[in-house]
Amino acid sequence: MTGPPAALRDFYENPAVPVASGAARSRRQALLLARALGPVHDGAPAATVLDIGCGDGSAAATAAQVLAGHRLVGVDWSQDALRRARARIPCAVRGELTDGGLPFASGSADAVLFSEVIEHLVDPDAALDELRRVLRPGGHLMLSTPNLAAWYNRGLLLAGVQPVFSEVSMRRIHGRPGTQVVGHLRLYTARALRGFLAASGFEDVRIAGAPYHDVPRPLRPLDRAACHVPSLASILLAHARRGRG
Repeated sequence: MTGPPAALRDFYENPAVPVASGAARSRRQALLLARALGPVHDGAPAATVLDIGCGDGSAAATAAQVLAGHRLVGVDWSQDALRRARARIPCAVRGELTDGGLPFASGSADAVLFSEVIEHLVDPDAALDELRRVLRPGGHLMLSTPNLAAWYNRGLLLAGVQPVFSEVSMRRIHGRPGTQVVGHLRLYTARALRGFLAASGFEDVRIAGAPYHDVPRPLRPLDRAACHVPSLASILLAHARRGRG
């Protein structure tokens, strides 16, 4: 999404690299946004919602079921992902967060979905600047990202094991559970994410938790319970509003 080097572009254009996350997280995030936007009616016209980094469109398709009546536009720079997204959602366009920016006017979006993208970015500061540009004053940002301080990562670190979600190589996994490389470059704790969003011009930052779809089945009840304490949850869901300044 942010004009990464050629090697990273090739990595994300590889059809074997996952471009979608869990449906439960997508639905939870969409429900939070639906409550913030409210239903469409005569006094409340449809909102324009941009799904930046829409990948194959599966998360946007899940969100569309909850955001009925609102206009949802998927955006990605990967042509392969866009081909798959257009089979799931009515509108998906190519765009980047740098190299000229997103193909939208300043202040033209009521809300932005930014789901599991920020951890892949070389320059997250520039990305948030661009998201802030396209949002209207007071517009909603719904951002999700893996939690570096998830409950199991705290135990793994104490045992000297590389945390889940972190990657030291683009070729293979080393030193932690799992086998699939997905290109994570940056990881956040709840505290770091809250501070980063506030410093980037966003207000009313609220953090919720969501489960991780790849947690082993016997541990899923514990993972769901951890969502009640967002700082321990597998996935961080941030809801913030663009400052009016």
